[in-house]
Amino acid sequence: MSKALRITVGLAALLMGTALAACSGGSVATVNGQPVSRSTFDQRLEGSPMGRTVLQQLVQETLIEQYAKNNNITVTDAEIDARENQIKANFPSGSWDEMLKARGLTETDVRSALREQLILDKALAKDVTITPAQINDYFKKNRATFDKPEQVSARHILVPNLSLATQVEADLKAGQNFSDLAKKYSTDPGTKDKGGDLGTFRRGQMVPAFDKYAFSAPIGQISPPTKSPFGYHIIQVESRTPGQKATLASVTPQIVDTLRQQQEAPLIQPFLQGLQQKADIKVTDQQFAGLFVTPPPPAMAPPAASGGSAATPAPAQTK
Repeated sequence: MSKALRITVGLAALLMGTALAACSGGSVATVNGQPVSRSTFDQRLEGSPMGRTVLQQLVQETLIEQYAKNNNITVTDAEIDARENQIKANFPSGSWDEMLKARGLTETDVRSALREQLILDKALAKDVTITPAQINDYFKKNRATFDKPEQVSARHILVPNLSLATQVEADLKAGQNFSDLAKKYSTDPGTKDKGGDLGTFRRGQMVPAFDKYAFSAPIGQISPPTKSPFGYHIIQVESRTPGQKATLASVTPQIVDTLRQQQEAPLIQPFLQGLQQKADIKVTDQQFAGLFVTPPPPAMAPPAASGGSAATPAPAQTK
């Protein structure tokens, strides 16, 4: 499971738990002045499959925290920072905050999910073994994925016709502010309010004409109108980062993390089930009665008689 996927799964559950906890009284909405009560919302939510999922998640979080306390497992802020930075590195410039916003998550949600993951990592560490040979083999098989491509940071102003593009080019070369003109003229809804900022991108992420200019023009130069299927662009390259070939030493921490996740994946669910089976969990809400009852083990068939023949039933007693 990828780092991005692991955090998405963990945070989704946390978000559902937050939604349930928020519903305690009053109303959650009004429809033409008529309130939708929190109690009705709460009852409907609790009676849905989501309610069961949230309760299971909250119990699981509690069991993990108790395990950490009982086994002297600590997680520091520095460890959480390091794990979060590893995950952020998988998101292009600006997209991390956009991802959190789209899911209704906060940094607190992220750090809570990462703390839980780190506790599990430490709890299962004794069952995970990663050797230098494994690291080297993984690097050889996946070397290209660790190489960093050349990247460019740029901004642009997109307009619908050549006449306006020529005017914008002249205004910029006359010293007018790029950001102000982008907000005034650009038809790119994703960048105009950010002054035309495109962030950082690699080759092939832009249309060919844009790509060609961005990866060849001098830094800071205002481009002539550059035509694309979207209109005419005025481009300014702000920085360019050369590509880098990965070395085994530079990516060993990433490889170790990947191999650890691969080995942990089949261990996590049995570990959590073991915590639940040993725990004294009492459900006070009858809607969730039986949710944490461990099913009995399957009945064992009686052993076959020795010698390969079936056992002969005892004769019935006669009066």
